[in-house]
Amino acid sequence: MGQLDRALPPTSSLPPLTRLTDQSPNQITNALTNLRNVYFARPIPRATISIPKRSSPPQVKRLVHDYSVPDSGYASAEEDEEDGGQEEEEVVIGSDGEEEGYDPDVLRCDGFERAFAIKWLTGFISRSDLWLSATSDQEDDDEDLRADLLDEASSLLAKFAGDDLESPGDLNLTRTFSFPREGEKLLEVQLNDAPLSNEDHTSVGLQSWGSAIVMASRMCLEPRTFRLQVPDIEREDKALRVLELGAGTGLLSIVAAKLLDLSSQHPSSNKPEPTIVATDYHPDVLSNLVNNVTTNSPPTTSSPVQVTALDWQHPAYSSPLDEPFDIILAADVIYHPSHASWIKTCVEHLLVRLSPHSVPSSFSTKYRGGGVFWLTVPVRSTGRHEGMCDTVSSVFPLASDLNLSSARDELAILDVERVEKKEGVGRADEGGYLVFKIGWV
Repeated sequence: MGQLDRALPPTSSLPPLTRLTDQSPNQITNALTNLRNVYFARPIPRATISIPKRSSPPQVKRLVHDYSVPDSGYASAEEDEEDGGQEEEEVVIGSDGEEEGYDPDVLRCDGFERAFAIKWLTGFISRSDLWLSATSDQEDDDEDLRADLLDEASSLLAKFAGDDLESPGDLNLTRTFSFPREGEKLLEVQLNDAPLSNEDHTSVGLQSWGSAIVMASRMCLEPRTFRLQVPDIEREDKALRVLELGAGTGLLSIVAAKLLDLSSQHPSSNKPEPTIVATDYHPDVLSNLVNNVTTNSPPTTSSPVQVTALDWQHPAYSSPLDEPFDIILAADVIYHPSHASWIKTCVEHLLVRLSPHSVPSSFSTKYRGGGVFWLTVPVRSTGRHEGMCDTVSSVFPLASDLNLSSARDELAILDVERVEKKEGVGRADEGGYLVFKIGWV
């Protein structure tokens, strides 16, 4: 279908979400093109990874459970009832005819139409897993096109959030996460998810991603596994050092700091104050990260988080990165084929190595001698990031495949666990998550 003669109201032009799987890529393209024509005069640059904003009120509070983890930013729309609204009629965009007195500015300023468009985009993204898989065997080329259209919809929704001058409060979304702890009170974290830059895809760290939420939930439920509970922390003579790579909004660093702060109140605790460092690359991300750390760090905390820049490709190991770390955390940091390799180089330099006094006779003994790198990545089976999780195992070998008689220590995968996707968490193209435990062997 060619260029539209004029923009049409979203309420009469957007296809019904209840029959989304029946819509062709061409129909969705026309729908998104119409929205661009209505609300944005210039084309919206596509981000490599984009995330939409909620149309709900800025303050969001969620309870994180094993069976229900909070949304990672890909909000689920309030879905229309099967017998309501758009289901009865499908309108094809580009129909002929002009309405008398048609004024595009009037349509653009219509609050109801704008709200409907935002709700439709949110619903489209939340249901997109079904639409992405609705291709036939003869439509292999459709898979990439559909994934591109999903990114286009996400970019449009992010643009709505960033362009809404009448509602400046919607530009930043404050989200409160309440993570359960075994037999303890909930651990709360308040984060600011800033709008993504439509011009710079490297600012993806402005949003909280599903992998980080899944990993933070596990840390709160199993602090001993992550060595974040005082009775289990080794190296009694030295302060524990924790590093987060690609920290983004800082969720993992902040959770680690809160867990260690709670552990410091344990009667048996006489440990030195830990060092926790959150790193990222993009200046806007670092600025938002500092704000989140400040929000979640009361003056009385014993485990403040430091924020510093780190470029994986060209790392500089100045203070506070001039000493190795006992624990390194990272979530959803691999969205380019080179990232796993760059990250490995950084971890080789920054992770505490095996002690010369702990030469092992078995796997389990040896693994306790050095630091641990925890990495969580989403499993994506479609789109431009399909199979990116496989780059981890191509860079880090399995420990069981290595020759332990080698004189040189090597980073290897000690354990890997698959966590199934939870409803309302992450992007539609995420089918679950892999949690890697990586260390020296």
